[in-house]
Amino acid sequence: MATRYGITTAVKVNGVSQRSIWADPAQGLAWIIDQSRLPHRYATRALASSGDAAEAIRSMRVRGAPLIGVTAAYGVALAMTDDPAEANLDAACAELAATRPTAVNLRWALDRMRAHLAGSLPGERAAAAWQEAAAIAEEDVRVNRALGEHGLALILTLQDRVRRPLNILTHCNAGWLATVDWGTALAPVYLAQLAGIPVHVWVSETRPRNQGLLTAWELREQGVAHTVIADNAAGHLLQRGQVDMVLVGADRVTRRGDVCNKIGTYLKALAARAAGVPFYAAVPGSTFDWTLEDGMAEIPIEERGGDEVRIVHGVDPGGAPLAARLLGQAAAVANPAFDVTPADLVTGLITERGVCPPDAAALRELFR
Repeated sequence: MATRYGITTAVKVNGVSQRSIWADPAQGLAWIIDQSRLPHRYATRALASSGDAAEAIRSMRVRGAPLIGVTAAYGVALAMTDDPAEANLDAACAELAATRPTAVNLRWALDRMRAHLAGSLPGERAAAAWQEAAAIAEEDVRVNRALGEHGLALILTLQDRVRRPLNILTHCNAGWLATVDWGTALAPVYLAQLAGIPVHVWVSETRPRNQGLLTAWELREQGVAHTVIADNAAGHLLQRGQVDMVLVGADRVTRRGDVCNKIGTYLKALAARAAGVPFYAAVPGSTFDWTLEDGMAEIPIEERGGDEVRIVHGVDPGGAPLAARLLGQAAAVANPAFDVTPADLVTGLITERGVCPPDAAALRELFR
């Protein structure tokens, strides 16, 4: 680890400590890693307006519930730099809130920014907004580091039992690219690596957006042993005893512990239950939606465009971007972005406050 941005950073790109988002208030800019270019090309992108932040969230240049929330917070700061009037604050929050309906961190961050700015005079709002957005970003790093420590304790317990490199199956991207730093599901993995504990990660590709390829890119940069698998191979590996634990992130968790995560998570939970393998979700407190109980009935599931299924993207032998059509434009396509894993399939929720069973009373006590 190395020091940058004022506190310790966990991960590196080409050997240099890096975060997924950072700000330059003096220039009126926030910077992101453009995840739409990964894993084939590493590129950064400047956000100069709240509209830029909204576009980055909507187009998935930034992904992951915690990072979406932080990006929205910086979007409010950009809006207040442009025009601190109440009407512009309302408009910016409305535009940002409409970008992705499922990840609850987005609403949480916007509500927090509104509350912080409520007592500010217009002339103070820009500075106050940048300060609060930075505070949300730093809090995200601290929370995920704490969450990682609790997850590491689970890894240590399991590794003591198997006495070989622990095989962890993950889905989607819940690493540092999905947060500001450390990640959620991958934070325990990075801490295990730092502690010298041997782990191996099975990385499911996570179609159609292939976020698993981002996980593989992260793990490669960190030197963590991993293997990419087709999504449908996960059940086979679980059945054959080649997985010791399933560890995923979440975009929203209800007060009773239903876990909403990237499409395909539910199938892995079912296979894990059949194979007797523990299934954990790593969840910061900001990802809980305490207003909801029944995830299957109450969580809105984002339906994305059909071309994400009809067309696959990659690079040619020379490294140039290319798109290949798998289906005709007229082909009917359903593309739900998330599914809900019921609490009774979840072994435990790893939070910054500890590991908790998916139980309403236990969660209420943990987050009193």
